[in-house]
Amino acid sequence: QPRFNVKLKDDKNFLNLRLSAAHPFPRLEVTRQRKKDGARYFGPYASATAIRKTLRLVNRYFQLRTCRDREFENRSRPCLEYQIKRCPAPCVMPVPKEAYAASVRQVSLFLDGRGDELMSELRASMATAAEALEFERAAQLRDQARAVEQSLERQDVVMKTLADLDVFGIGREGPYVAIHIQKVRRGRITAAHALKLGKQEAPDDVLMEEFLARFYGPEAEIPPEVLLSVALPDQALTEELLTDRRGAKVELKVPERGERRRLVDGACKNAENALKLDQDKAERNREVLVELQKRLRLRRFPERIECFDISNIQGTNPVASMVVFLDGEPDTSEYRRFHIRSQDTPDDFLMMREALTRRFKRAVQGKAGEGEAAPDELAGDGEGAGDTSAGRAAGDWERPDLLMIDGGKGQLAVATDVLKGFGITDIDVIGLAKARVINDDPDLPVERSYERVFVPGVKDPIVLRQNSAPLYLLTRLRDEAHRFAITFHRETRGKARVSSSLEQIEGIGETRRTALLKHFGSLKSVKAATFEQLLEVKGISKGIADRIWAALHPAETPSGPNDKESSV
Repeated sequence: QPRFNVKLKDDKNFLNLRLSAAHPFPRLEVTRQRKKDGARYFGPYASATAIRKTLRLVNRYFQLRTCRDREFENRSRPCLEYQIKRCPAPCVMPVPKEAYAASVRQVSLFLDGRGDELMSELRASMATAAEALEFERAAQLRDQARAVEQSLERQDVVMKTLADLDVFGIGREGPYVAIHIQKVRRGRITAAHALKLGKQEAPDDVLMEEFLARFYGPEAEIPPEVLLSVALPDQALTEELLTDRRGAKVELKVPERGERRRLVDGACKNAENALKLDQDKAERNREVLVELQKRLRLRRFPERIECFDISNIQGTNPVASMVVFLDGEPDTSEYRRFHIRSQDTPDDFLMMREALTRRFKRAVQGKAGEGEAAPDELAGDGEGAGDTSAGRAAGDWERPDLLMIDGGKGQLAVATDVLKGFGITDIDVIGLAKARVINDDPDLPVERSYERVFVPGVKDPIVLRQNSAPLYLLTRLRDEAHRFAITFHRETRGKARVSSSLEQIEGIGETRRTALLKHFGSLKSVKAATFEQLLEVKGISKGIADRIWAALHPAETPSGPNDKESSV
């Protein structure tokens, strides 16, 4: 048995950028898996924010395609990226492979940290374009050069030599641990991020050894030199592992003096600062939660707060969302989504009852229902496709300390009744009602009430002080539940619309619907297609195309190949 069970806070693989070499027009994409598929990988990146920022910069200035391979193969017209000059549209336009390959090479130089070399190449190309009077091309190269130059200006020069190395510094704040990672390429810091590992009992050397083995996975981009703040228990074995994965010699060093020591000390300091910032934030959040408990007279400290919201349009495609705040901060891994089954009438109270019943049935009885969706990934801008399988085990559905409903007395009564039905009496429940208009006289300025908090057994709502921290926390919860519900509802509605819009057309079944969507990529693209393009789809005859056109363009007449123009 190992002496310590080292469990990182997030067991997912680290993020990488992948540039496919097999495709004649490669795209740059984010991936967690590195495979021996001939593609070029850059990373790993510890920060999702940093990798998204890099991807946006590349897409804006170097104009590689962003569409997936299937979309690329089935496109019949350029997309919006072409219109805003962020893609040359190699899917449909005659783009020279040599010109696109030059852009791919420039992206590789940029991601490799060889900015100076890239700047020289861009300036030379810009001069050549200007001499050939290709002023639009010269302007594009100028913008690329400026973007690279600004990126280089943000990268601190930390070494006199043009060394390539990674720096790892570990920091502690009580039981909490963080590791700060710095990537140095050609003497410049190209990336830096502190990764928090949560509570760890293992000593620093064991943690660092385990972290390196996971950070530098198979096919990872490993520099020839790695600086560490602590010596590893079996440093020679780890060196051998990284050397094998790199395919060339890798040296692990714990510098004692000089610029390398300063880099390591800086990384350790940054790791400690990241933990202190987290601790300060946690203390502020705790003060807010204490104040909230006192102001609302809650029986339990609201460490875990759950908020529910319903989203539907006149009862169609109804869904519910459950968002969770732990210690005053969103915990997206605990978010849940529900397809509402009771769709007879647009009854928000009935829908809320169903969502709450299914949620607490899982916690109390442990029965796996259907339709709950746990998002795959909620970092940054996306919510993930979700897992609509059987769901979690009963033990995983931890009870909240505070249950919050988006609504007033009616919704609150539903929540208390559901909990009472399950014999749950130790959970506090509140309802947050939005501000309402209290003066609708057209001759007077519009007046609105304050946000109101309803508590069971209390006749009048509690009005928290405006701009206070407790009210801000509750409105954040409510707004996040609303956002999550709206996003899921749009996704559900969109899927239903695609299916119904096509399958309601006479002669369109599952096979033809699939063929249309595969050919055009989306319902929007089907609607945008010309009559002639509809005829290009396998299985679509002129008669079927006439029906599709009539259904999607009821106010227009198809201009088919045999139609004659009328003359006046």
